[in-house]
Amino acid sequence: MCRVLLVHPSGFYAWLKSGLSKMAKRQRRLTRLIKQSWLESGCVYGYRKIYHDLLDMGVSCAPNMVARLVQKCGFKAQVGYKRRSRKYGTKPSIVAANQLGQKFDIATPDSAWVTDITYIKANEGWLYLAVVIDLYSCRVVGWSMGARMQTSLALNALLMAVWRRKPKSKVIVHSDQGSQFTSKEWQSFLVVHNLEASMSRRGNCRACPRA
Repeated sequence: MCRVLLVHPSGFYAWLKSGLSKMAKRQRRLTRLIKQSWLESGCVYGYRKIYHDLLDMGVSCAPNMVARLVQKCGFKAQVGYKRRSRKYGTKPSIVAANQLGQKFDIATPDSAWVTDITYIKANEGWLYLAVVIDLYSCRVVGWSMGARMQTSLALNALLMAVWRRKPKSKVIVHSDQGSQFTSKEWQSFLVVHNLEASMSRRGNCRACPRA
């Protein structure tokens, strides 16, 4: 390949070892956030509204870059839908302190759980998967799947974790600041089942590097 493309082999291997550039890493992070915003909108947002979502997250970026990455991902806005009622720049309704404090090495089981929601592309469309992981073993202790990313999706996964593990003492439940985890229903469930909320700050949603 190097001979055909007139590239010196030493230059090719040096490029392999150099890793991703700062710009490539930034674009990869922006792409993840763009996908999150587009999916949370119900797959209807265009690049302008996704751009405003990124600004709400505290992400500094240019609208032209967002438009280019949206086009690269193949996302298209749907015209004629009813816009969700929201105000840009507002804070989540209920934000908990970061009780976990980036301490991922947990000594005992069922003392700290992390939870998040991801998406899976299926033939019928997008499916959303909520999981709860015990940091002690990094095992999934609760999960739930549905066609819509609602608070009930996250609550069902947490309910499975409580039912399966039956913790004897208070458990820290760490999440990001998504609307599912800042809702009153989520907070009420935590109080009733002796669970303590913990949240990462905006733009730093990754909870467990090993998960």
